[in-house]
Amino acid sequence: MAKITAAEVNKLRKTTGAGMMDCKNALVENDGDFEKAIDYLRKKGQKVAAKRSDRDAAEGVVLAKASNDNTFAGVLMLNCETDFVAINADFIAFTQMVLDTAVDNKIKTLEELKAFQIDGRSIEDLVTDQVGKIGEKIEIGNYSHLEDAYVNTYIHPGNKIATAVALSKSVDGVDVISKDVAMQVAAMNPIALDRTRIPQETIDRELEIAKDVIRQEGKPENMIEKISMGKLNKFFKENTLTSQAFIKDSKINVETYVKQADKDLVVSNFLRFALA
Repeated sequence: MAKITAAEVNKLRKTTGAGMMDCKNALVENDGDFEKAIDYLRKKGQKVAAKRSDRDAAEGVVLAKASNDNTFAGVLMLNCETDFVAINADFIAFTQMVLDTAVDNKIKTLEELKAFQIDGRSIEDLVTDQVGKIGEKIEIGNYSHLEDAYVNTYIHPGNKIATAVALSKSVDGVDVISKDVAMQVAAMNPIALDRTRIPQETIDRELEIAKDVIRQEGKPENMIEKISMGKLNKFFKENTLTSQAFIKDSKINVETYVKQADKDLVVSNFLRFALA
């Protein structure tokens, strides 16, 4: 049997919102497997507030920026140890400088960004300089980009969540539409663009949990498949961007909102980085 530490219990509690003893029991029952413990809590009906974020980190800054022609966008996370540093104007300015460099030079990967030279020194070296200057561990938590006919970004106040969205066409009003969708991504935290982008193992996992819960509720066995598919469709509706209820008009979904501007306009991709 795996030894369950207090740190592991606390991590599960923070992830799910369930009680400490419930989290400890879940880990014990699943031999310390974190993901299985989450499923265990869900099946037992315990509160599970697990949020799906592209990236998690203790402290830092997350920023996003689009190019002047709105065809390229970058999202950058720079991590530090304390919130005191994260809200420091110089730290934010340094993060912005790195992101500006990435977008201006259309840098596509984290590795490329770290290696990029400014005045003969790599960005990774410049980050190391910040460690010496600030006295905390500083590192680039992550960087990614989007490219398409029109991209836009959103930074939630406080620099803890930043998003970018890509649309297939540039049409009248696309600046407002793309900003609305970027805000949707920040607020509703979708796990995928649409149901076709969700891994089959995730779908199988949701079905298994749904069926287990339905059986515990005492529903007839011949109804379980139908009810579980209904729960799966609800999962898709709540967790895929294009199917989510639009935050500014819950009577329509995001896909419908976008197509009101142009029947051929689609959201092609999105990014969301968030600090814990």
